[in-house]
Amino acid sequence: MTLTESKTVPQDHASDYSITIRDCNSIDEAAIALRRGALNIKYGPNGIGKSTIARALTLRAAGDDQLAEKLTPFKHRDRVAPRPSVQGADEITKVMTFNDDYVSTFVFRPDEVLENSFEIFINTEEYRTGVEEIAARFDSLKQTFTDEPEFDAALAGFEELRDAFNVTKGGTLAKTSKAFKGIGVGGKMAQIPEPLQGFKSFIESDDPATWIKWQATGKAYLDLSDNCPFCSTSNVDKAVAAKLSEEFDSASVRNLSSLRAVIDRVGRYIAPEDLQKLTELTKSISGLTPEQESFVVSLRSAVVTLLTKLAAARSLSFHSLKDETDVAPILSDLKIDLTYLSVLDSEATRSVVALINGKLADAISEINDINAQIGKQKSRVKKLIRDNQNAINSFLTSAGYRYAVRIEPSEGSYRMLLEHVDFSGHIKAAHEHLSYGEKNAFALVLFMHDVQHRKPDLVVLDDPVSSFDKTKKFAILHQLFRGDNSLKGTTTLLLTHDIEPAIDMVRTGTAKKFKAVKPAVHFLSGREGVVTEKPVAATDISTFSAVCEANISSAADTIIKCIYLRRLFEVHGSKDVAYELLSSLLHVRETPSRMLSLEEFEPLTADEVTSAASEVRKHISDFDYSSALAEIKGAGALRSRFDATPVGYEKVQLFRIMLALDPEKMKGDEVFTKFVNETFHIENEYVMQLNPREFDAVPEFVIAACTALVEQADAE
Repeated sequence: MTLTESKTVPQDHASDYSITIRDCNSIDEAAIALRRGALNIKYGPNGIGKSTIARALTLRAAGDDQLAEKLTPFKHRDRVAPRPSVQGADEITKVMTFNDDYVSTFVFRPDEVLENSFEIFINTEEYRTGVEEIAARFDSLKQTFTDEPEFDAALAGFEELRDAFNVTKGGTLAKTSKAFKGIGVGGKMAQIPEPLQGFKSFIESDDPATWIKWQATGKAYLDLSDNCPFCSTSNVDKAVAAKLSEEFDSASVRNLSSLRAVIDRVGRYIAPEDLQKLTELTKSISGLTPEQESFVVSLRSAVVTLLTKLAAARSLSFHSLKDETDVAPILSDLKIDLTYLSVLDSEATRSVVALINGKLADAISEINDINAQIGKQKSRVKKLIRDNQNAINSFLTSAGYRYAVRIEPSEGSYRMLLEHVDFSGHIKAAHEHLSYGEKNAFALVLFMHDVQHRKPDLVVLDDPVSSFDKTKKFAILHQLFRGDNSLKGTTTLLLTHDIEPAIDMVRTGTAKKFKAVKPAVHFLSGREGVVTEKPVAATDISTFSAVCEANISSAADTIIKCIYLRRLFEVHGSKDVAYELLSSLLHVRETPSRMLSLEEFEPLTADEVTSAASEVRKHISDFDYSSALAEIKGAGALRSRFDATPVGYEKVQLFRIMLALDPEKMKGDEVFTKFVNETFHIENEYVMQLNPREFDAVPEFVIAACTALVEQADAE
């Protein structure tokens, strides 16, 4: 079956998306329209393919390969067949979908309630502008490092020097530090023992450690022959070959080589006399004396002070200054006084330090403006935090949830935490404490803020509110589609089997609250793999009473009229004798009666039957119980009505009468027949609904199963 109808798009919506989905899971073809920048509600029964529509649009934005990989119907697998496709959505390149995957992937993380909450709630364009303006105040200072590349490179060397000489908690030089171990072989490297002089060129090479390690590895083969294991020369002096690795440990030699290389890189930034001392240490024969160790610790302390101040100067920003009430003392403290870092007091260091201190002085001269900018940015952040917290917490309160969010600074950024009103502190395992409904409701509101940050072309909400009660349902819809941070203005597709969102949006007194989202409601129906949609206007949504009265008036058949009248009586709570009379008729009882218990019935009195019939005739003027009962029992009468009506609801009600008329003949799947009897009895879940004669919400599989049982009974 394929689509045959071509619908004309109204002129005022000519730019709407007209999308066709083909060969995706159970959908052979589905045609839907999406109004741009509006809320598009697609209401339909379960099993029609709503989730497939959601996935198809999401995967299409990711690429056609994703469609083929995840939505190819089983009937098309393992053979050449049409590939899943989505047409008319080329402009939709970024889709955000709210479903269980979103909740499990992004929401209720151990360290924050929503992944990347800083980007979503704080990092607005205005916030970024403020950060950039403050950073610009220190551009000149930071440019110093760019203009002095040699010094900038030397800083990395100072970091290596700092790390090479570790100190203990007591402030002494750690004997386990790499440089300390390297200095242990410095004397031998400077004065090579006489027996090893033949190796002098190798030991004094640029990379002696690698050569020593190579030589030590080959030493293991000395006992295999009198010849050299390296060059096969005869009569090798094995004792000398073995002694090399005993005197020189390759790891210590490598540490010493690294230390010497670092000293060469940073030497011009160390006071000349102290540089000479440091160089001599690397040639010490007996290791370090206590005085030498004290010198190294002092040198390291000066290096750490320099690095700490320079790192702070380079990172001057709103994040580093936001907790300060006055920035002037901070900038002043960053000035470098080489008087107290005499070990680094070289001409090269003085030159760079003068530049840095000068740039800091320039910044201090503008301190009032800097303080004002930081104060303005702090106020901006405070407002963002307050507004976002209040928006989410007011929703949680209105929906009856005893939770609240709090946004706090975190490692140069911000994060949103979840707390219970009776307990302070972030709930790290929120998914274990929140019910399914609480998680979904909260996640929906967080998703709304995420949408504002990511700005997708299309938002898909896959049955987001069906599981909530009426109060929470309205609170969620109100939060999602009203206010400054709502989905208003975003092209949104809401797929649901719950009619209440449509009622709230277009029919009841609350509809005016949602005019800004320009809601467009459609009813989805599916037959034989083809999904079509039909617009739902406010006038299509009626009270139960109005639906029943309209169908009683329009139906030509008495039995169909009785089906809707019985429904009308029940909706009004009028389970009196008139209701009992119709119930008896539709359960094919020869004698009108009322049910006392599941197996016990009490006949209606003659006066009750007369009174009941009179009440029924107010709606069905020619009603007569005996005649109607005879019609029901007439050969093939119910079957002909079953075949004639195109309305799924009426088919199901007629099937139930046929089941009551001949339970043995209609006997089939007991689970299914029980499901039909209980699910499609008189429905009164909603105050308002769509007319089943216009919008057939009975799933296709139910009609198919009923038809199969009817045909099976006739065949017998």
